[in-house]
Amino acid sequence: MSELTHFNAQGEAHMVDVGDKAVSHRVAVTEGCIRLLPDTHAMVAAGTHKKGDVLGIARVAGIMAAKRTAELIPLCHPIGLTRVAVEFALDEHVADGPDGLHAVTCRVTAETRSQTGVEMEALVALQVALATIYDMCKAVDRGMVIDGVRLLEKRGGKSGLWQADTSGQAPSATGS
Repeated sequence: MSELTHFNAQGEAHMVDVGDKAVSHRVAVTEGCIRLLPDTHAMVAAGTHKKGDVLGIARVAGIMAAKRTAELIPLCHPIGLTRVAVEFALDEHVADGPDGLHAVTCRVTAETRSQTGVEMEALVALQVALATIYDMCKAVDRGMVIDGVRLLEKRGGKSGLWQADTSGQAPSATGS
């Protein structure tokens, strides 16, 4: 692992200088889920929530959050996003366990052509999308759990491709 870059020689926090880095196509993919009661899951799946389309609103919230990431994360560079996709899967069996919960899995893909990566935008979008589901459903299910938030993949830039090992092993990295 390389050294932390958000600290100068005196140990003070600073914004990393990316001025000499090459502009390249960069992609980040993140994933996480929210576990909820079967009745809440059914309401989200059927679109019968009295507040409206839970997943549609969460999708828009995630996209909006990605666009505002540099305002939320203090040392994050503002970048021009070329694409943000927020996708949901309704999982009845993946999260079923002794607690009886179901899940809504969210995957975010963020892209840019920039001098710095887009991982933070994808992570912020993911977490805001999941928090929006919580906010819309909390009146009927306060026990929801947001879980498994992580970076699955990043591409582009000097470091090239990085992918999480979904088998539980250490992450893999390729590139220079």
